[in-house]
Amino acid sequence: MHGETSLASEQSVRRYFGSRLKEDGLSAGRISQELFGFSAVLDSNRKLERALTDPSRSAQDKQALVSTILEGKVQPRTLEILRALVACQWSRVTDISNGVEDLAIDAVLYQADAEGKIGRVAVELAKIHSTILNLTAVRSYLSDPTVDPDKRVACLRTLLGGKNDLDPITMTLAEHATRDLRNRRYLSTLSWLIEKISDHSGEEVVTVTSAVPLTDQQTQRITDLYTQKLNHPVHINSVVDETVLGGLRIQVGAQVTDTTVVAQLHDLQRVL
Repeated sequence: MHGETSLASEQSVRRYFGSRLKEDGLSAGRISQELFGFSAVLDSNRKLERALTDPSRSAQDKQALVSTILEGKVQPRTLEILRALVACQWSRVTDISNGVEDLAIDAVLYQADAEGKIGRVAVELAKIHSTILNLTAVRSYLSDPTVDPDKRVACLRTLLGGKNDLDPITMTLAEHATRDLRNRRYLSTLSWLIEKISDHSGEEVVTVTSAVPLTDQQTQRITDLYTQKLNHPVHINSVVDETVLGGLRIQVGAQVTDTTVVAQLHDLQRVL
């Protein structure tokens, strides 16, 4: 969670570079990879992270340091973003790495926009979430910080090996979620990424959990219903959970509508 100062710093940089990343289009993908890489460097090098957030050092001094490290090694836009971030004030040392990661995600989503794939990526991330949801051992492995990151990524690739139709952008985000855990659980990170895609697209996330995949007709009916109910465009995040017995569990923010058999039995037990 960001402090107020960090939140203001990150938002100002994201606002400034949003239109520029959109203009970068396809090349934003490479920028995102470089930003993901630098976020990982900061996570593993607290001394550097402290140096780049030290309030006693001038913005120019911190910008010079990041230029010395990266100039000629990354895209000009990547360096421009990082120079802007280190010039900001941060509530906590670790918040700058969060900011770098968020800019990396922005960049890859603008790449998806340029390729016309933003909706597809959201749907595919939801399918990966559903695939792993009831695989307890796999879920734990992909979230285990004691396991080498390359081994976690290899496990994910093996699991999804038969899904050759997954978009490379989807794989970039899915692999990032396990390569750079950053004190998060894998499925939680996937859900967070889906929410970021919806925010990016100006949509509200409606998470629908069911025992079997929704039909196109069901998806459209729920989309129409919640678009009208919320007076806002929505994205349906379909989660398949085989343990659900009949009905649907629909969540929008903290509001939950649960018509599953289990929920109805719980309601009956409370009445009795």
